[in-house]
Amino acid sequence: MKIILADNAGFCFGVKRAVEEAENIQKKYNKRVFTLGPLIHNNDVVNYLKEKNIHTTELADINDLNESDVIIIRSHGVPKKTIDLLKSRSLNIIDATCPYVANIHKKVDKYYKLGYSILIIGDKNHPEVIGINGWCDDSAIISKDGSNLTKLPSKICVVSQTTEKQENWKKVLNIIVENCKDIVAFNTICSATESRQNSAEKISKEVDLMLVIGGRNSSNTTKLYEICKNNCSNTIHVENSGEIPDDIINSQINTIGVTAGASTPDWIIKEAISKMYEEKNIEMSEQLAYMEQNDKQIIVGQVITGTVISVNESGAFLNIGYKSDGLLPKSEVTKDDALNLKDLIQVGNELTVKVIRRKNEDGYVVLSKIELQRESAFKEIKEASENNNVLKVLVKDAVKGGLVANYNGVRIFLPASHIELFHVDDLSTYIGKELEVKIIEFKQERKGTRIVASRRNLLKSENEIKEQETWNSLEKDAVVEGEVKRLTNFGAFIDVQGVDGLLHVSEISWGRIEKPSDALKIGDKIKVYILDIDKEKKKLSLSIKKLVEDPWNNVDIKYPVGNIVLGKVVRFANFGAFIELEPGVDALVHISQISHNRINKPDDVLKIGEEIKAKILEVSKENKKIGLSIKEVDEF
Repeated sequence: MKIILADNAGFCFGVKRAVEEAENIQKKYNKRVFTLGPLIHNNDVVNYLKEKNIHTTELADINDLNESDVIIIRSHGVPKKTIDLLKSRSLNIIDATCPYVANIHKKVDKYYKLGYSILIIGDKNHPEVIGINGWCDDSAIISKDGSNLTKLPSKICVVSQTTEKQENWKKVLNIIVENCKDIVAFNTICSATESRQNSAEKISKEVDLMLVIGGRNSSNTTKLYEICKNNCSNTIHVENSGEIPDDIINSQINTIGVTAGASTPDWIIKEAISKMYEEKNIEMSEQLAYMEQNDKQIIVGQVITGTVISVNESGAFLNIGYKSDGLLPKSEVTKDDALNLKDLIQVGNELTVKVIRRKNEDGYVVLSKIELQRESAFKEIKEASENNNVLKVLVKDAVKGGLVANYNGVRIFLPASHIELFHVDDLSTYIGKELEVKIIEFKQERKGTRIVASRRNLLKSENEIKEQETWNSLEKDAVVEGEVKRLTNFGAFIDVQGVDGLLHVSEISWGRIEKPSDALKIGDKIKVYILDIDKEKKKLSLSIKKLVEDPWNNVDIKYPVGNIVLGKVVRFANFGAFIELEPGVDALVHISQISHNRINKPDDVLKIGEEIKAKILEVSKENKKIGLSIKEVDEF
């Protein structure tokens, strides 16, 4: 005989959470503990809880409870008015409503208040549906498969019982789409339920007999039975191992498929499988061996592999082969709140994770992917430190003295002096940027690991390579483009393709310039002529003058003798005044040619910057001299 156990058979995380919550509460309070109605649809579990002094009560008997008593709201959830009633009795209320169901309550409450009619797909007598209906003042339209739907409101919000069949959801939704205009639909069928049903359907097509284990009042178990019966006529429903017929155990059936409802604990499934194997004296199957792993130890820091059974906005639940499912919070998958977890993780994914907590308040093993990434990142950083490798980091913050960066969850510090080859005034401009760095310190201490990185050395190396390429490409007499980087009294330093060249003040203009800042400012982009280059000593001499024709070349043509010219007084000497005719061309008015009156010095009658008319007396192109006379144009 071969026995095949379906995936996701047995307790769903919501039911498991409720049972473990009840046990923990009894230990914590040491008071009378009651569940409002049977905690789950399984008589064996209900009896087990009674032995733990956890009893069942009904709403009608609520007045028999004392204020010191603890009452647990079961995983199916309850109407809002029930919660209000319990609060009015001042009881110790523990809400063990399944997170999926609680989410449905919130949606129904929200859209009912927005004016939508509520439609619930499910069994109107099921406690979960009754609870959901209580969040819209019991006004919901309830339909199992759409057969009872006639006249529908135009504005409607649709939800589903978590254990409903997908085919019923589709049937009802098709009717809604055809008859309603304003539709808000939430497929709230639990993904674990769907996975359980899909697995049962697959197995039931392959076996000779299908065994469905679960409470007779369990809606999801009944649905599993219907699905299996549709594929395998030889399907039976039992609550526990004691109900398994002897003729099945003693028959010659080759393959038996086993599935179980969400309210069926592992120990009942295990008892049923064990009974069939023991009777046939067959070696334990892989399925039973897998269930034996429920007793294994879980250790903080342990790396394990699990299968995703459900995903919601806040986290994913994994089957990790342990008595409790694993919870992988969104914060342990990504630090980006804008990302949707369902885009990152899907049901059925097999994930490798790290245990960071053996058991949280809800009884789940808390898992992390980020810690695995961080562990891997530490190894990569250490290796980069040892091998002088380059890492790409993301800058997260600017602090006193430098930047804080992140590498796959690991904090790295960049001192301000190691960010650029120059001083940076505003470090905040780097926040959000990715930078390539090298690790210059990796120090593991008792209080933590200190990691320091540098970008400066990388930039320096890059600059050296770039500079060498530039020196190799530059040639004397070439015209290149540069940027003014620094100004001094004797000239300007120009960045030419990453190397510094000197533009002497005498090479800036043919005209007279007192200081470089008179003609240039930092950041100017200019074209320059390479006067001289020494590649060995890395010296570069530049000129702007060489790009402009020498104004003395045709001075005799431009300034014919005997003509009147307009010029500007630029400087004085004892023997006369110099007049600028154009940049680079200064003419002399001898003191004797300034005025008809006798003067002691030129500035007695002239001022710097003053424009004057003068007659051209002589022009010497070879000696670069022009003589002028103001007297010749002065009027008496």
